[in-house]
Amino acid sequence: MATTDFDFLHGEWTVQNRRLRDVTDPDGTEWIEFVGVGTCEPVLSGGGNVDRLIVRDSPLGAFEGLTLRLHSPDDDVWRIWWSSDRAPGVLDEPVVGRFVDGHGVFDAVQRIRDSDVHVRFEWFTTEQHPRWQQSFSWDGGSTWSVNWEMTFR
Repeated sequence: MATTDFDFLHGEWTVQNRRLRDVTDPDGTEWIEFVGVGTCEPVLSGGGNVDRLIVRDSPLGAFEGLTLRLHSPDDDVWRIWWSSDRAPGVLDEPVVGRFVDGHGVFDAVQRIRDSDVHVRFEWFTTEQHPRWQQSFSWDGGSTWSVNWEMTFR
Protein backbone atom coordinates (compact mmCIF):
# COMPACT_ATOMS: atom_id res chain seq x y z
CA MET A 1 0.00 0.00 0.00
CA ALA A 2 1.51 3.32 -1.07
CA THR A 3 1.75 6.32 1.19
CA THR A 4 2.67 9.87 0.24
CA ASP A 5 4.43 10.89 3.47
CA PHE A 6 7.90 11.04 1.89
CA ASP A 7 6.89 12.12 -1.63
CA PHE A 8 8.32 15.59 -0.89
CA LEU A 9 11.80 14.03 -0.81
CA HIS A 10 11.79 12.28 -4.19
CA GLY A 11 14.34 13.69 -6.63
CA GLU A 12 17.81 15.18 -6.39
CA TRP A 13 18.89 17.70 -3.78
CA THR A 14 21.77 19.82 -2.65
CA VAL A 15 22.01 18.98 1.05
CA GLN A 16 23.50 21.51 3.48
CA ASN A 17 24.81 19.62 6.52
CA ARG A 18 25.57 21.00 9.95
CA ARG A 19 26.64 18.44 12.52
CA LEU A 20 28.81 17.84 15.50
CA ARG A 21 32.21 16.58 14.44
CA ASP A 22 31.60 13.49 16.61
CA VAL A 23 27.87 12.84 17.03
CA THR A 24 28.65 9.95 19.41
CA ASP A 25 30.38 12.21 21.95
CA PRO A 26 27.78 13.33 24.53
CA ASP A 27 30.05 16.26 25.45
CA GLY A 28 30.84 17.27 21.86
CA THR A 29 30.60 20.96 21.01
CA GLU A 30 32.53 21.35 17.73
CA TRP A 31 30.15 21.91 14.81
CA ILE A 32 31.19 21.38 11.18
CA GLU A 33 29.41 22.22 7.93
CA PHE A 34 29.57 20.67 4.48
CA VAL A 35 27.50 20.07 1.37
CA GLY A 36 26.39 16.80 -0.17
CA VAL A 37 24.19 15.59 -2.99
CA GLY A 38 21.09 13.63 -2.06
CA THR A 39 18.88 11.49 -4.27
CA CYS A 40 15.66 9.76 -3.25
CA GLU A 41 13.37 7.43 -5.15
CA PRO A 42 10.29 5.39 -4.28
CA VAL A 43 10.52 1.58 -4.11
CA LEU A 44 8.13 -1.32 -3.58
CA SER A 45 5.18 0.34 -5.38
CA GLY A 46 5.41 3.40 -3.13
CA GLY A 47 5.57 1.45 0.13
CA GLY A 48 9.07 2.70 0.76
CA ASN A 49 11.97 4.73 -0.57
CA VAL A 50 15.71 4.69 -0.74
CA ASP A 51 17.99 7.67 -0.64
CA ARG A 52 21.70 8.24 -0.97
CA LEU A 53 23.79 11.06 0.39
CA ILE A 54 27.13 11.52 -1.31
CA VAL A 55 29.64 13.88 0.28
CA ARG A 56 32.77 14.47 -1.78
CA ASP A 57 34.49 16.84 0.62
CA SER A 58 33.97 17.54 4.31
CA PRO A 59 36.07 17.99 7.45
CA LEU A 60 35.40 14.26 7.97
CA GLY A 61 36.52 13.33 4.46
CA ALA A 62 34.38 11.92 1.68
CA PHE A 63 31.60 9.47 2.55
CA GLU A 64 28.38 7.95 1.29
CA GLY A 65 25.24 7.19 3.27
CA LEU A 66 22.15 5.17 2.44
CA THR A 67 18.70 5.38 3.98
CA LEU A 68 15.99 2.76 3.58
CA ARG A 69 12.47 3.74 4.64
CA LEU A 70 9.60 1.25 4.71
CA HIS A 71 5.99 2.01 5.61
CA SER A 72 3.97 -0.52 7.60
CA PRO A 73 0.30 0.03 6.73
CA ASP A 74 -0.93 -2.28 9.51
CA ASP A 75 0.29 0.07 12.24
CA ASP A 76 0.77 3.17 10.02
CA VAL A 77 4.42 3.70 10.96
CA TRP A 78 7.64 4.11 9.07
CA ARG A 79 10.83 2.24 9.88
CA ILE A 80 13.99 4.04 8.82
CA TRP A 81 17.40 2.36 8.57
CA TRP A 82 20.74 4.16 8.00
CA SER A 83 24.00 2.78 6.68
CA SER A 84 27.26 4.46 5.74
CA ASP A 85 30.54 3.49 4.21
CA ARG A 86 32.11 4.88 7.40
CA ALA A 87 30.81 1.71 9.14
CA PRO A 88 30.93 -0.92 6.36
CA GLY A 89 28.46 -3.78 6.60
CA VAL A 90 26.38 -2.14 9.35
CA LEU A 91 22.69 -1.28 9.09
CA ASP A 92 21.63 0.71 12.15
CA GLU A 93 18.60 -0.35 14.18
CA PRO A 94 15.58 1.40 12.66
CA VAL A 95 13.96 4.49 14.07
CA VAL A 96 10.16 4.14 14.04
CA GLY A 97 7.44 6.76 13.83
CA ARG A 98 5.04 8.76 11.70
CA PHE A 99 4.13 12.21 10.40
CA VAL A 100 1.58 14.50 12.01
CA ASP A 101 0.84 17.83 10.30
CA GLY A 102 4.10 17.89 8.32
CA HIS A 103 6.31 16.93 11.26
CA GLY A 104 7.74 13.42 11.32
CA VAL A 105 9.16 11.97 14.54
CA PHE A 106 10.99 8.64 14.50
CA ASP A 107 12.58 7.09 17.60
CA ALA A 108 14.74 4.14 18.63
CA VAL A 109 17.16 3.02 21.29
CA GLN A 110 20.58 2.21 19.87
CA ARG A 111 23.82 1.02 21.43
CA ILE A 112 26.41 3.84 21.16
CA ARG A 113 29.69 3.95 23.08
CA ASP A 114 28.54 1.06 25.32
CA SER A 115 25.38 2.95 26.32
CA ASP A 116 21.74 2.62 25.33
CA VAL A 117 21.05 5.96 23.66
CA HIS A 118 17.65 7.25 22.59
CA VAL A 119 17.91 8.36 18.96
CA ARG A 120 15.39 10.63 17.24
CA PHE A 121 15.07 11.58 13.57
CA GLU A 122 12.75 14.50 12.82
CA TRP A 123 11.48 15.75 9.48
CA PHE A 124 10.05 19.25 9.03
CA THR A 125 8.21 19.44 5.71
CA THR A 126 6.14 22.60 6.04
CA GLU A 127 9.17 24.92 5.92
CA GLN A 128 10.42 26.53 2.68
CA HIS A 129 13.04 23.79 2.34
CA PRO A 130 12.60 20.32 3.86
CA ARG A 131 14.74 19.86 6.94
CA TRP A 132 15.91 16.81 8.88
CA GLN A 133 17.58 16.63 12.25
CA GLN A 134 18.98 13.94 14.49
CA SER A 135 18.98 14.19 18.27
CA PHE A 136 20.35 11.92 20.96
CA SER A 137 19.25 11.55 24.56
CA TRP A 138 21.90 10.09 26.83
CA ASP A 139 19.57 10.18 29.88
CA GLY A 140 16.69 7.94 28.81
CA GLY A 141 14.72 10.60 26.94
CA SER A 142 14.63 13.32 29.62
CA THR A 143 16.73 15.74 27.58
CA TRP A 144 17.61 15.82 23.88
CA SER A 145 20.59 17.30 22.04
CA VAL A 146 20.54 17.95 18.30
CA ASN A 147 23.76 16.67 16.73
CA TRP A 148 23.08 16.74 12.96
CA GLU A 149 20.90 18.94 10.76
CA MET A 150 20.30 18.79 7.01
CA THR A 151 18.52 21.33 4.85
CA PHE A 152 17.43 20.15 1.39
CA ARG A 153 17.49 22.61 -1.54
